[in-house]
Amino acid sequence: MTTTTVVHLLRHGEVYNPEKVLYGRLPDYHLSDQGQRMAEMAADWFEGHDIAALYSSPLDRTQETAVPLQKAFDLPVTLDDRLIEAANKFEGMALSSKSARDPQVLRRLYNPFRPSWGEPYQDIVNRMVEVIKVVRRAAWGREAVCVSHQLPIWMSRRAAEGRRLWHRPDLRECNLASVTSLTFADQRLASVSYAEPAAVLYGDGPSLPGA
Repeated sequence: MTTTTVVHLLRHGEVYNPEKVLYGRLPDYHLSDQGQRMAEMAADWFEGHDIAALYSSPLDRTQETAVPLQKAFDLPVTLDDRLIEAANKFEGMALSSKSARDPQVLRRLYNPFRPSWGEPYQDIVNRMVEVIKVVRRAAWGREAVCVSHQLPIWMSRRAAEGRRLWHRPDLRECNLASVTSLTFADQRLASVSYAEPAAVLYGDGPSLPGA
């Protein structure tokens, strides 16, 4: 018989970031009050699911997003560096519409296909595929949650769906506290689905790409 295993990729909740910095892998960026609520809503969404394993990126915002799930399912959180945010050469900068005229920004934008300003898309896919395989084995026949970040999750989805990796960052379908679910029949990917448990809390402004 075929064994069905589901690996859910959960993006973290909203981060307290009044200066609008692209924080990337920087430490001490924590969930806002609304981000905490988003994490709770995501945990509520998983109620009734057969969650057997819980993994997280080591960054503060993802670990904090995992806490309600840890409590709900009484599971340890396994930290895995392969789930971390993508490296980005603009990390620590406060980008705006005027940034497109900044020479320090422009010199990094020569190749949108790799991309030239950060971790290569294929490298992100490779590390995410590795950790998803590990998580799938850990939750074999059941379900698992991996708390990660927008770009790694979006790259995983595009690769799973056989789409090209380069894309417009403003068109990513990976909102705050969203869930991208990979369903496997044995080791074969059978389907990809997407849900937004915290959609009611979304504001009008876009989140920072890759955050």
